[in-house]
Amino acid sequence: MGERSGRLSRRRAMTLAGTGLAGMAGATALGGSRSWDRTATEHHAASAVPFHGEHQAGITTPAQDRLHFVAFDVITKDRARLVALLEDWSVAAARMTAGQDAGEIGAVGGIPEAPPDDTGEALGLPPSQLTLTVGFGPSLFRDADGRDRFGLADRRPAALAALPKFPGDALRPEISGGDLCVQACANDPQVAVHAIRNLARLGMGVVSVRWSQLGFGRTSSTSRDQATPRNLFGFKDGTANVKAEDPDLAEQLWVQPGDGPEWMTGGSYLVTRKIRMVIETWDRTSLGEQEALIGRSKGSGAPLGGGDEFDELDLELKGPDGEPVIAEQAHVRLAHPSQHGGARLLRRGYNFVDGSDGLGRLDAGLFFIAYQRDPRRQFVPIQTQLARHDLLNEYLRYISSGLFACPPGVRDGDDHWGRALFR
Repeated sequence: MGERSGRLSRRRAMTLAGTGLAGMAGATALGGSRSWDRTATEHHAASAVPFHGEHQAGITTPAQDRLHFVAFDVITKDRARLVALLEDWSVAAARMTAGQDAGEIGAVGGIPEAPPDDTGEALGLPPSQLTLTVGFGPSLFRDADGRDRFGLADRRPAALAALPKFPGDALRPEISGGDLCVQACANDPQVAVHAIRNLARLGMGVVSVRWSQLGFGRTSSTSRDQATPRNLFGFKDGTANVKAEDPDLAEQLWVQPGDGPEWMTGGSYLVTRKIRMVIETWDRTSLGEQEALIGRSKGSGAPLGGGDEFDELDLELKGPDGEPVIAEQAHVRLAHPSQHGGARLLRRGYNFVDGSDGLGRLDAGLFFIAYQRDPRRQFVPIQTQLARHDLLNEYLRYISSGLFACPPGVRDGDDHWGRALFR
């Protein structure tokens, strides 16, 4: 990890800091850890996703099955402490995504009198394709009171403009926004939770958790090698999603030179939306009406009037009654790139079930995640159209929203998240 990795571990060891980082100590089961088939263990252990690279992992990475997403408020006023945290986070993230302990002392390698720098709940678990992706919210540049706490106001990208209030929004401020975010995705929920838990511990005194969200069952495919999953309405979701193999990927996803401040070139903008589904009402809706509202067959995922899931939508096709087969207010028509100047999103959202609401109804739905080159030209016009005209809104409640600038990747062990921003 270079010189900074040694500095981090020495500082943790010398101060016996109580910010122990959880780690993943290879594939050897310890104590009560889960047991794994040896062949499967070796396969999964070898499937670590590289942390360093041109772009952050966790964006075009084939979508994993589990999510732990967290937004943080920065509680320090000291710019140097914030930068030091981003350095420390980058070191810990590189270790954890590689399947190593987050700290060099580990969960059981230190002296009994000192807190371990690894909480140990992931001991014996493989990397499970863990990715960690960081983003910076508008409030990091200037807070709600207009303060430029860290001298970053003039470095805020124009594309990080606050999202407008869309028709139907019922956003809860306490689960919206945030100065920083970290998206942890993995194929084991314990690995994802472990990573977020311990970045939060490492950040004690510098950041505090504002809100977080667990997700399961990805609702989009980010690679053509992945089958299209289903959302909690039972429909295939993300059939037309931007894929890593698409020829227009860079145009739709990555910030290009000249788009804004240089520190964001090679990065992407992240929009999150927590969408509660009115499950009980949907479950009493006829199959025909469900398919008409979506504009696709529930079974095959094919567009109405088509035969295969990946058939192109025929928005001009008319039925025997002369009406469009895909209704004017069907979800897939309103979201189609032809309605928004060719704008597309790379979605990698997840289902969620947060228990019940105390009235016998599931608190469940979609945690929407979308990456794009510029929200002003992509998410905002698409969501404006959907919010105004989509009949599916009868079954949806928008309760949380977030917008974050995700910088380019951490190049090597001497780089860290946000280094170019804080120069």
